[in-house]
Amino acid sequence: MLASPHDAEDAVQDTLMRAWQARQRFEDRPADRGGLRPWLYRIATNVCLDSLKSRSRRALPVELVPPGTGEFAMGDPRPEATWVYPISDALAADDAGDPAMVVMERETVRLAFIAALQHLAPRQRAVLILRDVLSWRASEVALLLETSEDAVNGTLKRARAALASADIDSGAPDSAEVERELLEGYVEAFERYDVDALVALLHEDAIVEMPPFELWLRGVADIRTFFAGMQDEAGHDRLLAIRANGCPAVAVYRPDPAGVFQPYAIMVLEITGNRIAAIHAFLDTSLFSLFGLPPGDQFSPPPQL
Repeated sequence: MLASPHDAEDAVQDTLMRAWQARQRFEDRPADRGGLRPWLYRIATNVCLDSLKSRSRRALPVELVPPGTGEFAMGDPRPEATWVYPISDALAADDAGDPAMVVMERETVRLAFIAALQHLAPRQRAVLILRDVLSWRASEVALLLETSEDAVNGTLKRARAALASADIDSGAPDSAEVERELLEGYVEAFERYDVDALVALLHEDAIVEMPPFELWLRGVADIRTFFAGMQDEAGHDRLLAIRANGCPAVAVYRPDPAGVFQPYAIMVLEITGNRIAAIHAFLDTSLFSLFGLPPGDQFSPPPQL
């Protein structure tokens, strides 16, 4: 709904606070709106709708500016509230569940899907998530939103049509083995900062984007030029493999002037077929705590005694 783990965490806290304050009015029995879970979902949905009233939609750089030319110029940074942000798979998906549900969960937390959701009106967003992501019945959504089933079905139809027009790419890796090999190849090439090896992992029309900066690139020629321009400051990083938004990802640690590794970026890799189709590099170190990632000192040499 909110496209930001920071905002989502605030919404969770607000939901729990409202539930605590209203607990005496709740009776946990089937006649009372189906029990505790629907009651909490109703509060959470209203928290999100209230939050979205005063906010502009979040986006990815590809939606805001034309692609760059590959020259090493990052462009202007924009505030955090501008961007769709990544979320850890550990928070967003249940890999122990039914395999079909796991696939659906991964698809519905992908960055492209979340960015497309931001084009919907908040109420359309809520209905689509409740119906198509959480698999609620129209009658249950109508009860939660205090409206009619016909209104829910009409809202869902419009939301689905809007998403269809967004033409979200639903590409996937050829296999789990291909995904693993590409991730391992990316980590090895990036730590050595072997530009040729990095580019060899990409589709010809791959994109690279780096929130909070506006710059984004499309195509291996411009990406190669950009990567080559970073060689003076890269090549010393350490990467940890993680998962984000249903995709393989890496946490990048970079040494400071004293040689101590510090959090630098979260990079989400979208894979189609047997190549990387997109690298979403989020240069925001506040994400590391949300992903439960360690500080970078495990990569640093011990202090001299």
